[in-house]
Amino acid sequence: MRVDFLGLEAFLSIAERGSFQRAAAHLGLSQTAISHRMRKLEDGLGLKLFARTTRDVTLTRAGIDFLPKARKAVDVLDQSVDDLRQQGAKRRERLDIACIPILAVNYLPPILGRFHKMLPGAQVRIFETPSAAIAELVQSGEAEFGVSVFQTNRWDLDVEAISSASLVLACPAKHPLARKKSVTWADLHGVPLIRVSQKTAIRPLIDETLGGARIDVTWQYEVQHVETAVNLVEVGLGFAIVLSIDVALHRGKGVVAVPLRGPKLTCTYGLVTRRGMPLSPPAAILRDLLVEELKAKTAMHAENA
Repeated sequence: MRVDFLGLEAFLSIAERGSFQRAAAHLGLSQTAISHRMRKLEDGLGLKLFARTTRDVTLTRAGIDFLPKARKAVDVLDQSVDDLRQQGAKRRERLDIACIPILAVNYLPPILGRFHKMLPGAQVRIFETPSAAIAELVQSGEAEFGVSVFQTNRWDLDVEAISSASLVLACPAKHPLARKKSVTWADLHGVPLIRVSQKTAIRPLIDETLGGARIDVTWQYEVQHVETAVNLVEVGLGFAIVLSIDVALHRGKGVVAVPLRGPKLTCTYGLVTRRGMPLSPPAAILRDLLVEELKAKTAMHAENA
């Protein structure tokens, strides 16, 4: 038997007020409606819960036994509903997003400043993490959306293109290669390279290109973050294959971005959302601010790199 919560509500209201009429008024129902609820509940239980005369309404023995159980059932339901409301309120107050570290460091602070002025009470949790982890955070629902680098689409995610950037060779500014207009992938043979983690979006693309061209390269270092790789390039420890924007946003001046060709490879920055899942109102506001700002700035840096 399915739980008849409307019947329970009617039963408790009648028991507490001793009258169908007063119970109906309390619940905003007609006497006919509340009587119908009671008949349905009693028919479902196969028991009479009230003894009703022209003057009085009293609980039967079954009604007396059932009363504390009905109160407990309704109390548990009320508590569950309150808990869900509180969870919903917390989710509305806190917004979880994911972003690749270089964009989080360089672009998010002023955007979040504008967002705070619009929604000062909103809490924002930011996952600064590589692209592969961003896809999983968004797919699982832990983050409402992410800003990442993508080369291929996933069936369970929607990606809105924001800007693009080419792969380049990050080169120490004083090295002879820094004066070249471009280098080919074949030119990397024997050059000490700094490799980025498999968790970054560009690493599979780099491995596929080098493997397809059968180029034997020397990996001197491996790091988890692109920014670390560019810092190692600046102090002369090697070269790194990164996106042009990674060099453009580098805070030091000792690194030059040399275009890579044969082939030239381009990656897309995109806003990632879970397919079929609409954004909450705060997330939609932050999303619009991000897209507006990132489209302008990432395009500018990619062009000037």
